[in-house]
Amino acid sequence: MKRRPPAPLSVWRTLNLDDFLLGVPHYPEHVDESYWRRDAERMRDAGFNVVRMGEFAWHLWEPYEGKFDFDLFDRAIDILADCGIKTILCTPTATPPRWLTMNYPEVLRVDRNGRRASHGSRQHADTTSPVLREHSRRITRALAEHYRDNPHVVGWQTDNELNTTVSESYSESCALAFRNYLRHRYQTIDKLNFAWGGDFWATAYDNFDQVVLPLPMAPSYLSPGHVQDYHRFLAQATAAFQHDQVRILRETNEAWFIFHNLGNLADIDFRGEFGQDLDFIGFDIYPMLYDEFRRTGGHAATQALQLDICRSYAGNFIVPEQASGLGSQPSFTTMTPEPGEMRRMALSSVARGADGLMFFRWRPAHFGAEIYWMGLIDHDDVPRRRYAEAKQFAGDISRIKDQLLGTSVAMDVGIAGGDFDNQEAHKTYPIGLPSPMDDAALLHRHCYKAGIACGFIHPEDDLSRLKVFYIPHWVMWDQAWTPKVRAFVENGGTLIVGAMTGTRDANNHILRELAPGSALADLCGVRVEEFGRLTAKDGAGLFQRFPIDQGLFIPPNLLPSSSAGRKYSLEIGGREIEAEHLYELLETGSDVEALATWKAWFAKGRPAITSRRVGKGRVVYLATYLGEELVEALTQTVLADAGVEPLIRDLPEGVEVTLRQAEDRKLLFVLNVTDTPRQIVNLPASIDLLTGQRVDGSLELAEYGAAVLSYA
Repeated sequence: MKRRPPAPLSVWRTLNLDDFLLGVPHYPEHVDESYWRRDAERMRDAGFNVVRMGEFAWHLWEPYEGKFDFDLFDRAIDILADCGIKTILCTPTATPPRWLTMNYPEVLRVDRNGRRASHGSRQHADTTSPVLREHSRRITRALAEHYRDNPHVVGWQTDNELNTTVSESYSESCALAFRNYLRHRYQTIDKLNFAWGGDFWATAYDNFDQVVLPLPMAPSYLSPGHVQDYHRFLAQATAAFQHDQVRILRETNEAWFIFHNLGNLADIDFRGEFGQDLDFIGFDIYPMLYDEFRRTGGHAATQALQLDICRSYAGNFIVPEQASGLGSQPSFTTMTPEPGEMRRMALSSVARGADGLMFFRWRPAHFGAEIYWMGLIDHDDVPRRRYAEAKQFAGDISRIKDQLLGTSVAMDVGIAGGDFDNQEAHKTYPIGLPSPMDDAALLHRHCYKAGIACGFIHPEDDLSRLKVFYIPHWVMWDQAWTPKVRAFVENGGTLIVGAMTGTRDANNHILRELAPGSALADLCGVRVEEFGRLTAKDGAGLFQRFPIDQGLFIPPNLLPSSSAGRKYSLEIGGREIEAEHLYELLETGSDVEALATWKAWFAKGRPAITSRRVGKGRVVYLATYLGEELVEALTQTVLADAGVEPLIRDLPEGVEVTLRQAEDRKLLFVLNVTDTPRQIVNLPASIDLLTGQRVDGSLELAEYGAAVLSYA
């Protein structure tokens, strides 16, 4: 597993390793040592080449302050190595030991109600604490020095799912670090007062020592600038905490690869120092968990959405944890993958950019808060269908990895994503509107079902590989992105700009010019003279909740049971479509064409969707938000005109298709996400790498079946 220097962050970036990482998170400390060799032999027989260990073992590595004990893991690593299994170690800073929090209680987090955390179960310590950071450096340095020359340790994971349990803290150390962050950012208190709108509601500060943490509703609403800067600070603090560890590991052994495994993505700026420090990013994937909590079209579609979002941050990735069975903690239990579905979910991850995958976990725990979180081996130490599927998947990888590595995921339709400021800006002042991700999910889901190559991409990346680029209501538009976007259009691309884009500056101030901001307005040929809310279809009026990225939570008993009032619609291509969430009234230039117009009420006849030719391409402006009907209409008009077609025509319902490619090869993943067989036609002449069989136009996939078609 040789490491090369990583390329700059980009959705198109491939992994900088020469092998596919395949294995499991492993916890030898949870079982008697008599199990270890049998475990290693079974891993070898399954076709695994790596395990991940130690992320929650600080109390074992350092049983009391300054006393280190590596013996348990040394022996486990040697036994694994005897069976050809390499080890990825983790810095164990997600679970500081009890002696640390007893001796240094100031490291504990404080919640928004002023309650200091007790010890455990994880992420109980505050990453802004200088005391915690010093102990984090100590344990990282001790581990790095001990394993620096161990040939069986090939890489490191930093911490574990940073900010997943909780990202916010209101401790004294957090307040002090926040004030220092603001001093560096603004230099003078006058600049901070301007950024936060200090003349509104008498919120101005006399000096930085007066600055408080943004406690929600204490007693009323906060300045959006204040909230935005708090989350910028949390992201910077998280990156700094990780950087301490990365610097030590890099200085100790340059051959080690370093990554982090991400959970819910809170308060992490992947495009900043956090992502730049790493060789690649890992994303923990639990599709059944998404299905339970998100309800956005089924867990297969939601897994695809999550993977494509993740890839936008840094390109190809690994999956350090992929669900292998039922998942549970005391407050919830997921559904269980049916026979064949675990393998299918793993292949979906690979299809969408994973160049490494580890099934969570090797065996389930017999104690603790995850005793019903199943692994590949059952509680009675017997391998059954989950182990068999993992072994089958390992066989799949052995057949495709030589062609897979070095490929990236193709996209015809790119959705603007991966930008921390726009993610957070919506949350600071959502005004009952869908977040950019809520809106983007509608287009993504439509493309997923239709078999259109669609994903997320940052405007800083190479847009030339796309046919369509959609900006889903990014209120903060950096003018530095405009030249690249303009070049994309002038060279033949289609740009779609969503309503409300470019309406605020970096301080969360409303611009003193009509939307969508000077540079984008010049591209679009429109100005927004008025905007207002529309009731969402089957939604609420004053308050509205959204499934992906809730900006404001209103208790269900305060939500109206149904929408009321006028229905608003627009006409596009001779078809009337109900509009949702927002309307804008546009002023248009003479070279702007109306693709859709408002129907009835006072906006009747005004443009609702416009098009303007720019060079070889065109810019489409949406004076409203997406709905399912509008996405379908845009597919039939705008996307079709841009040359966007499904990867496979006449795709059956329940079949997922994804293309990974390099200059000299293409790999088309065709996956049946249902429990009934599917017949697929209109396939390219190719070889199915999983079976070695030639495919001439059609094939049948069994329930949860898969094919990986190779062609030039």
